Amino acid sequence: MEYPCLLPRFLKYVKINSRSDEHADRFPSTQREVDYQMVIMKELEELGLSDVHYNEKAGTVIAEIPSNVDWDVPVMGFLAHCDTADFNSENVKPQITENYDGKSKIQLGDTEFYLDPAVFPNLKKYKGQTIISASGDTLLGGDDKCGDAELVTFAEYLLQHPEIKHGTIRLGFTPDEEIGTGAQHFDVADFGAKFAYTVDGEGPGKLDWGTFSAAQFELDIQGVNVHPAVAKGQMINAIQVGIDFQNALPQDQVPEKTDGRQGFFHLMDFSGTVDNAHLAYIIRDFERDGLESRKDLVKQIVADLNKKYGGDRIKLKMWDQYYNMADELAKHMEIIDLARDAYRACGMTEINEDPVRGGTDGSQLTYMGLPCPNLFAGEENMHGRFEYTVLESMWKAVDVLIKMSELNAERAKK
Repeated sequence: MEYPCLLPRFLKYVKINSRSDEHADRFPSTQREVDYQMVIMKELEELGLSDVHYNEKAGTVIAEIPSNVDWDVPVMGFLAHCDTADFNSENVKPQITENYDGKSKIQLGDTEFYLDPAVFPNLKKYKGQTIISASGDTLLGGDDKCGDAELVTFAEYLLQHPEIKHGTIRLGFTPDEEIGTGAQHFDVADFGAKFAYTVDGEGPGKLDWGTFSAAQFELDIQGVNVHPAVAKGQMINAIQVGIDFQNALPQDQVPEKTDGRQGFFHLMDFSGTVDNAHLAYIIRDFERDGLESRKDLVKQIVADLNKKYGGDRIKLKMWDQYYNMADELAKHMEIIDLARDAYRACGMTEINEDPVRGGTDGSQLTYMGLPCPNLFAGEENMHGRFEYTVLESMWKAVDVLIKMSELNAERAKK
């Protein structure tokens, strides 16, 4: 189905800078996220949703679509995040390519960059459809303003069409997903749903209920800096110690050399001098035991290097980020089946349930007592200048939300 309000709403949203900041010492991490959330909140109020409020503890805008049936239906929730990733998001200029021919390059603004189907083969699937991209010097922000626009459009449609029967539906618009901290503050009790879905995935047919388990660690290395002329036997180059650590990790277990269910170690930042150096990593593995084994390897390498160079020269700080939600969602397969049935009812016969090589807010929320798989939102090439989305994919996402609402009520009546 076509939803005329969806495209202008999406274009309005992506032009608002709501980038999060992992280095901030506040929550939500940026005021611009909150400002953007207030735009959504005002729109929800104007549409006539119930219980529209901003939960300051959770940094989340929450709203309700009231039930319009006279029988008990489990309260279902849908969530989308309001921040964008760590790429330029100031002065986003969305561009629209209608009736895409499925083979041509799409120039991004007047830059040297193109969406090229030879490089991004998914483009070929969208022949005859409407491609929305940015101008080459910013991201688009479809991750997750696709989800934001779809949820508001979904709410608007249900309120305008009372003939569609559904139970109570709770909506949440969350901060700081891109930096992995937003869900830590989520208020499950205030949200008030028995189960929920994040709307933050890729193209139509993608259904995520398995993710990596994840940890992060940082190394701070103290060297010994003396004049190179008298350095023999005295200098300890902190940069070299960092290189030694990196070289001690499995060299084939990095993102650029792994796929499928293979985990990795990923060096995110390396800075320093002879005197001191700092390294930041993430660890990913689909198996919880695998994550623990990788963490143990890191600890062992640190211990070996400290023994080699003497003293507590390398200080390690390590923490878990989230766990594979498949381990918990396996206990709630009825909500996966609900999504599957809605996908099929909306014409998607091939459902891609491959575990996502990443995480969603749902990874943390599931372990906080809110089972929360992830639905597609139409996002492609996320987190950079080559990001795009497809209008027809976004329409399809709204179709699925409506159908899930109907099916949830129908099943409760039986």
